[in-house]
Amino acid sequence: MSVKIIWGVVLTTGKRWREMRRFSLMTLRNFGMGKRSIEDRIQEEARCLVEELRKTKSSPCDPTFILGCAPCNVICSIIFHSRFDYEDLRFLNFMRKLNESLEILSSPWIQVCNNFPVLIDYFPGSHKKFFKNVADMKQYFLEKIIEHQESLDMNSPRDLIDCFLIKMEEDNPETEFTIEALVNLVNDLFGAGTETTSTTLRYGLMLLLKHPEVTVKVQEEIDLVIGRHRSPCMQDKSSMPYTEAVLHEIQRYIDLIPTNVPHAVNCDTKFRNYFIPKGTTIITSLTSVLHDSKEFPNPEKFDPGHFLDKNGKFKKSDYFMPFSTGKRICAGEGLARMELFLFLTTILQNFHLKSVVDPKDLDTTPVSRGFASVPPAYQICFIPV
Repeated sequence: MSVKIIWGVVLTTGKRWREMRRFSLMTLRNFGMGKRSIEDRIQEEARCLVEELRKTKSSPCDPTFILGCAPCNVICSIIFHSRFDYEDLRFLNFMRKLNESLEILSSPWIQVCNNFPVLIDYFPGSHKKFFKNVADMKQYFLEKIIEHQESLDMNSPRDLIDCFLIKMEEDNPETEFTIEALVNLVNDLFGAGTETTSTTLRYGLMLLLKHPEVTVKVQEEIDLVIGRHRSPCMQDKSSMPYTEAVLHEIQRYIDLIPTNVPHAVNCDTKFRNYFIPKGTTIITSLTSVLHDSKEFPNPEKFDPGHFLDKNGKFKKSDYFMPFSTGKRICAGEGLARMELFLFLTTILQNFHLKSVVDPKDLDTTPVSRGFASVPPAYQICFIPV
């Protein structure tokens, strides 16, 4: 099903995939991914996030929407060179569609449709709503692209859309750089760059509610390394092994994309006495490494110690691959890692987390586990420090 509607960079193959991935990585890098300018954007958005959380006035709230806005605005700044106000009605509708689409993709019905594609055309169901959401978002992206075309300065690109439009002008007639490809690329970047990070943050805060002793240790490290009077920065991360371990353990434990995205073998392949013909779609299990009991003792237990050595130093693991691995590893891995560190440390620098129920009664089991592991809804109080 996904193959029919998403083919910007995530599920393309051959020349188009090489061109789109090369362009995406180059443009993200030029607009600051891994550099100071992107860090500035995330820090600015983190401060906006804190202000929104203060507006809750320590009252119980569902953090889904607020935690979705922050990473969405970061990707907006890269693609559109602008951000939305958290109360913008169009933004609210946009975020609703993204959340709804992820829940649909992760539902049992979609797993049935993936196994029996003929159902898509003949049966009513949530997939119709999913297609409608994708069409609406693509129409919005197309409108933004047209606006960019009308104000484009070939010598001064403002964002990713400008860079793509300039590439279209420069390339040969058989170019992969078309308006259709741009719409799909933007759609991919939004879906991958917003929902994955926001869901990880939402799930992560729930785990911190469930394990207040972990939260206390992270906040102690924040006090020691960063203090209360400046924003966290990426340079701090190397001095915060426990926080780094917690971030890794959150991603390992939640196993956000259990079966990765579909791949295909590009030649006849023999694997463990199995013959896999060229072109065969394969599904890989990230769960099998993220929850490997030999690498991570008691893998079903949330334990930052999985990433700490006996001296309390951060310990890397070759089994940590929530962003996949190989040539098709997530193009936005660097951006996502930066966002998770800066958003989480900024929240914990400014707020104590309080559960509305006894932490022991919090159930962190995902409510659905299809394309993504979707955390259950919960209420949280952000108490200013």
